[in-house]
Amino acid sequence: MRVTVLPDQLSLARAAALEAAARIRAAVERGRARIVAATGTSQLAFLDHLTRERDLDWSKVELFHLDEYIGLPEDHPASFRRYLRERLIQPAGITRAHLIDGLGDPRAVCDELGRELRAHPVDLAMVGIGENGHLAFNDPPADFETERPYIVVTLDEACRRQQVGEGWFATIDAVPQRAITMSIRQILSARAILAVVPESRKATAVRACLEGEVSPMAPASILRTHDDTMLFLDVESAALLSRGRRGDYL
Repeated sequence: MRVTVLPDQLSLARAAALEAAARIRAAVERGRARIVAATGTSQLAFLDHLTRERDLDWSKVELFHLDEYIGLPEDHPASFRRYLRERLIQPAGITRAHLIDGLGDPRAVCDELGRELRAHPVDLAMVGIGENGHLAFNDPPADFETERPYIVVTLDEACRRQQVGEGWFATIDAVPQRAITMSIRQILSARAILAVVPESRKATAVRACLEGEVSPMAPASILRTHDDTMLFLDVESAALLSRGRRGDYL
């Protein structure tokens, strides 16, 4: 895992966007790029910079959805389908996007998207890390074994409180209790993984990810097992690390 620490959130977003754009361009030059994109407040500046990258042929980019709440309509402010349409698909001009239907039958949705996803390798998975260490909506203890591309999960309280803290919901009772998420093994099957993790509220999870055991109790720690993972931090999210502010973690 390559770890890069930037002075602030803006420089983090710029650097991560440059790296992501370079990886996507390289895939497009081979014919097409298949990518996965994360959502949430931590990804806003990054996606803004990414969609403004020049000389990137988005018409050759195929997008897959990382996770979505079950039972949430697309017009809800917290809908990740809405988030991706407004902040990535429309600004970039992506024409091929496979979004998770949170109102459909969960098992059927998982099966259909899973078939599409497994048809060809993913070139770049762009992810975040949750305050509880989750990767996508794989809360601790995460399932490190399932081979299913998408699974149905029950969100833990810490995850649901994070959604309230970020302003997506007024109360924890309003946060759906279940979601569809890309599985851990499916995320790890991507050729490259780029994680964008700013802010002090992520510092504990970052330390567990990088300096604790690789464990389902710290789901993002599994990223250390991937051959091509790039983790972008700012000084706040890296504040609790003991091994310096930049380097490699295995």
